[in-house]
Amino acid sequence: MLSAAAYMPLCPLLGFLILLAFGRRIGIKYSGIVATVAVAASFVLAAISWTGLLGISSSKREITQSLFTWLPVGSLQVKVAFLIDPLSITMCLFITFISTMIHLYSIGYMKGERDYVKFFIYLNLFVTAMLVLVMANNMVLTFVGWEGVGACSYWLVAFYFEKESAAVAGKKAFVYNRIGDVGLLLAMFIVFARVGSLDYTTIFAHLSAFSPLTATMLVLALLLAATGKSAQIPLFNWLPGSMEGPTPVSALIHAATMVTAGVYLLCRMSHVLELSAHASLVIAIIGALTAFVAATMASVQRDIKAVLAYSTISQLGYMILAVGAGAYVAAIFLMIAHAFYKALLFLSAGAVSHGLDGERDMGRMGALRKVMPWTTGVFIVGWLAIAGVPPLSAFWSKGDVLDAVFRHYPYLWALALFTAFLTAYYMTRMYTLTFTGEARYDKPGADGAPALHAHEAPWVMRIPLLVLAVGAAGAGLLNLPWVHNFGLEEFLSPVFHGALYNPHEGTSLLWLLAIVDSLVAVGGIAVAWMLWRGKVSAANLEPDFLTHDWYWDDLYDTVFGRPGTALALFSATTIDEKILDGAVNGVGSLAVQSAQRLRRIQTGQVRQYALLITGGMAALLVFILMRVF
Repeated sequence: MLSAAAYMPLCPLLGFLILLAFGRRIGIKYSGIVATVAVAASFVLAAISWTGLLGISSSKREITQSLFTWLPVGSLQVKVAFLIDPLSITMCLFITFISTMIHLYSIGYMKGERDYVKFFIYLNLFVTAMLVLVMANNMVLTFVGWEGVGACSYWLVAFYFEKESAAVAGKKAFVYNRIGDVGLLLAMFIVFARVGSLDYTTIFAHLSAFSPLTATMLVLALLLAATGKSAQIPLFNWLPGSMEGPTPVSALIHAATMVTAGVYLLCRMSHVLELSAHASLVIAIIGALTAFVAATMASVQRDIKAVLAYSTISQLGYMILAVGAGAYVAAIFLMIAHAFYKALLFLSAGAVSHGLDGERDMGRMGALRKVMPWTTGVFIVGWLAIAGVPPLSAFWSKGDVLDAVFRHYPYLWALALFTAFLTAYYMTRMYTLTFTGEARYDKPGADGAPALHAHEAPWVMRIPLLVLAVGAAGAGLLNLPWVHNFGLEEFLSPVFHGALYNPHEGTSLLWLLAIVDSLVAVGGIAVAWMLWRGKVSAANLEPDFLTHDWYWDDLYDTVFGRPGTALALFSATTIDEKILDGAVNGVGSLAVQSAQRLRRIQTGQVRQYALLITGGMAALLVFILMRVF
């Protein structure tokens, strides 16, 4: 059954090739079905592979399936090979399942779009690249998938490229991720220089090759890579711009692909992370600060998708914080739960926007629970889940993260706990502005926009929402504290073994922490409900520095953007035109002037040439005679 694992990336790749070659012939009616079936087939193969892993002893759940040698260059032997272990299969399971739901939803959401077929071509390629990334048995093949999801995100974020904002957002995502890619390349160079191989199993077998300084440098390079892909400080600014793409793209990027890649990479390299406590502390600090800063930004957004975008950054911060605390299983657990409720929330927001002719401003919504009961119901599940209300999924997954951080970094735990309060606050604010209060969509907008007619999403969009709502509510069952032998921690423990976080808190303390988590979630909901019930805006709750994203983009524009523009202008007008072009043009002018002076001796008269020849011969004869005598 494990032999089926190698075919997982091939299914969406085959769907991509079929649509690329025959998409126009297949047409709009069937192209979405072909793409969805391709990804669903990958999920079936992932489930079969998972069953195969369960059938062997936990100590032997690490199998390499080698397809062929790709780069045989001296001592560097890079193979196209997949590492089948509990971590890669866990990633494949939720990636393919969530992606299947998003593909199915897209059939209804993208109906009527001009580039309908092209959209599904990109989606299938996106899933293919993500599967290659998480299944690769070496860092080079991981980098191939890493770059693949980056390229697909660029195409999909800038899908509506006719809009300047979409084109700019696509370029921004591309540039920020290329900066992060430098970190992964540096990490690969360090590893190969020390180990002589880029295979994960070989790296982990030669950890002694890394000195403390080298290990710290390596972990910080990996962190740089993760900050790009998983949108952490200082490279998180690109992710809110990804909202310019269609809503299914946002759901796919935020829930099942791309942004989870950085967290996965750090977890995959957990044994290396354990070599540097100082670097792990830096990881934890970056995660905690990102979670807090992004949560404050989410608290003031008016765009329904922007709230969720900043929420994703904050949730990813929790995952990075867990990695820094050594709680790798908790990070994966939160990643899975987040995939369910964030996909649910994004697709619910898409259903709202779809039912309001593309409107995304919550200031023009309100009272939608009356006309969108299905969407309201599933959104409530996602809202309460991400807020951490027991017994929904985030209560368990985020609770695991907070418990681990409490033991390692109490001061970061306090910040993370306050961030949990903000999470409950901004999600409640989002719910009240969108679904409660007075209806504002049926009135003309302040800018003269026409009134909107709200309607529920079609069934092809509602079915994935219902499935995801069940997952968002029940994903906590994957790793309940009293579940043994069948829980996520037991399944993943062979991957991390020596690096696995081992809690030592007593039962009473764990109960106390759980109660605190619950009170914080309920408190955030209560505060937001009191402050935003019946309101559309509140200037005192939306300060300028938050609406301007802590002036983060302005800072980058001041420090990098404007000086870079000035340098480029100076280079173009001075260095290029006056120095480089001047030197080249000067050489040409010198040649022209020399030719003009030399042409004066070219008269074209034969008698003059004969006289010059005779004179030259006479001079040569005199010279010879003088040398002889």
